[in-house]
Amino acid sequence: MRQAERWLLRKPLGVGALLSLVLLGGLAHADAATQWRVPDTMAQRTLACTPCHGKEGRATNAGYFPRIAGKPTEYLYNQLINFREGRRTYPAMTHLVDHLSDAYLREIAEHFADVRLPYPAPQTVDAPAQVLARGHALVMQGDAQRQIPACVACHGAAMTGELPATPGLLGLPRDYLLGQLGAWQNGKRRANAPDCMAQVAQRLSVADVSALATWLSAQPLPANTQAVAPGSTPRPLDCGHALPPKR
Repeated sequence: MRQAERWLLRKPLGVGALLSLVLLGGLAHADAATQWRVPDTMAQRTLACTPCHGKEGRATNAGYFPRIAGKPTEYLYNQLINFREGRRTYPAMTHLVDHLSDAYLREIAEHFADVRLPYPAPQTVDAPAQVLARGHALVMQGDAQRQIPACVACHGAAMTGELPATPGLLGLPRDYLLGQLGAWQNGKRRANAPDCMAQVAQRLSVADVSALATWLSAQPLPANTQAVAPGSTPRPLDCGHALPPKR
């Protein structure tokens, strides 16, 4: 201990000296708080999303969490509402959004929709040619005999999504695609009625689901990864996700 410190501990302090020390300590604390103040930005607030969805929502190598960066605002907003209202179930997501208002959920959706980041190379490689061919046929042509529409009819010709609320399906992990198609088949994932994806998923066989997830996760992204404007051709099914979320 230095001489001055020993003196302070040994000698009683007067009121003025004690007040000076308190003020100095308060100023030092205030200065430290100023230096370490957390910025009040949406990027800072949404750091809670990054352990699963990756930095800036660009996804991680974990196969069960989707990329949310660059998805259409209305799609992201609808999914946040669905988690809060129980149409989608995942405890971590429900815990995060359970007490958030519609307005704040829309702010979160707008934040991630505005993130423009390049996509990594596809994770699925060396898939069997027969499986890829089956997936490609379902994506591009569907199966009229089983009333399965082509994926491109709703998700855009380049499969990057269609405004205002249909997401792109490229750049998603195979395990995530398998999980979501399965969730629609067994009712664990729902959307506003009419739930067109549930109708489609329930017409798919196990082999169809595997082929779709394999083909989609094996495709590189085009140069323009943004969702396209709605097409002039009517959709093959009515989809409730284009409507305001039900309360």
